Amino acid sequence: MSQKILKVHPGDNLIVALSDLKSGETVAYEGQEIILVDDIAAKHKFAENDFKAGDEIIMYGVLVGKAQQDIPKGSWINVFNVKHAASPYQLGERKTDWNSPDVGNLESLTFDGFYRKNGEVGTANYWIVLPLVFCENRNLEIMKAALVEDLGYGKKARFQGQTKQLIDLYKSGKSAAEILNNSFDVEANTDLKERLFPNIDGVKFLSHSMGCGGTRQDAQALCGLLAGYISHPNVAGATVLSLGCQNAQYSMLQEELQKRNCNDKPVIFLEQQKVGTEEAMISQAITQTFAGLVDANKIERKPAPLSKLVLGLECGGSDGFSGISANPAIGYTSDLLVSLGGTVVLSEFPELCGVEQELSDRCVKDDLAEKFIDLMRRYAERAEQAGSGFDMNPSPGNIKDGLITDAIKSAGAAKKGGTSPITDVLDYPEKVKIPGLNLLCTPGNDVESTTAEVGSGCNIVLFTTGLGTPTGNPIAPVIKLSSNTKMAEKMADIIDINTGSIIEGTETIEEAGDRILKYVIDVASGKVVCKAVQNQQDDFIPWKRGVSL
Repeated sequence: MSQKILKVHPGDNLIVALSDLKSGETVAYEGQEIILVDDIAAKHKFAENDFKAGDEIIMYGVLVGKAQQDIPKGSWINVFNVKHAASPYQLGERKTDWNSPDVGNLESLTFDGFYRKNGEVGTANYWIVLPLVFCENRNLEIMKAALVEDLGYGKKARFQGQTKQLIDLYKSGKSAAEILNNSFDVEANTDLKERLFPNIDGVKFLSHSMGCGGTRQDAQALCGLLAGYISHPNVAGATVLSLGCQNAQYSMLQEELQKRNCNDKPVIFLEQQKVGTEEAMISQAITQTFAGLVDANKIERKPAPLSKLVLGLECGGSDGFSGISANPAIGYTSDLLVSLGGTVVLSEFPELCGVEQELSDRCVKDDLAEKFIDLMRRYAERAEQAGSGFDMNPSPGNIKDGLITDAIKSAGAAKKGGTSPITDVLDYPEKVKIPGLNLLCTPGNDVESTTAEVGSGCNIVLFTTGLGTPTGNPIAPVIKLSSNTKMAEKMADIIDINTGSIIEGTETIEEAGDRILKYVIDVASGKVVCKAVQNQQDDFIPWKRGVSL
């Protein structure tokens, strides 16, 4: 490692430990020597100077907290001596000038995608089956059992062999202690059969717990999200199951599809209370879905410009390195794609707390800045009314690994959006319409936010993590990036890209961002299958528009 410590921004008064440091150790920075008062674990921060109670704590160049007591220079910054604080924000001047990266060597690059009739291009080709109400989830499971394995989309149960070995040990008279002393081989995650339809990546079943019993606004938002998935460029067609009496009516779904100009994609609709028996409904659904797959299989990958990529930016299980390695790395990837005419989406509004002024100033128009400010303030008010302000966003894992205030977490999370101007601000579940950097209002919850980004049109997602999280999506590849090498090696079965090289000083942020873009192109082209897709990590949770941090 080239250095032990890092000051992220010239205006900061915190310093990050890049490796474990010991109490009494002397570290040198910018001509001064600091004697550490406490042990400082890697990813955590220490005071660059003495703080008095009430002094402002600055990191990433913004206010991230206030000292709750006197803190001597070289002391560990933690939840006991520092509390969350963030600067107020208001409509300001437009600050849309930026240093666009040189993309001359990238302009000729393409990815192999699936063209849709409306000109959008998918990075995959799926058929989806979804319910308008949770009452239909069981019917989805029956269809899944009937279709997936026989069509060649099933995977071998990896631990089935281990269970059989355990049964044999038990039957042979082994005790629990003796069974625990055995080791077992885990089978590879292999396909059961050859695919019948080689140009279709799978049939995905999007079960959920909504559609009735909530507010009409919940039903409308759900239909908007489902319409986003049906109209998605990664989807060839859809089968929709309805009970008939629920709040989320098919007419509501059709209205949302029209908003997204989705008039030419095959949608099979079946209503159980009209069809009659469950047997008749499922039989019709399977037959009509199969016929739809026959036509969908005729679509083949063709070269497409990188401007057709819509990149979702997500983080989960973040640590103290996320904001200085993985997040700025994909921020540079974002800038590259925007410079090439592509689209990127930054979401998780509770994790933009403290950087609202910078982001609102980067909006290309006043009305967009005002929309962003309004969405942030209303979200914060709802959280406070529920007794959970944004200051309660960091999880125990975040805190343990150095993200002790929401503003510290947010300032690092915002780095995913790069430096380009913000061309649009979207409220959930609006669809992306304008190329460039978009802000999408979602919760900070990993799966809810990823679900929302894909519903808004992201055809690939970059997901950074410092602690390790297996989040995926049914229809869009979710590429997982580690902020540190230790975690990448420990959880290699879920991590695609390691950016710990930035912490170790062997790669710059720009070099990592360029490497990430090349990987994105390979995944978008179907040449590389990311770990979330390999593991069939099909997470899908609609956001019920309440308070979710």
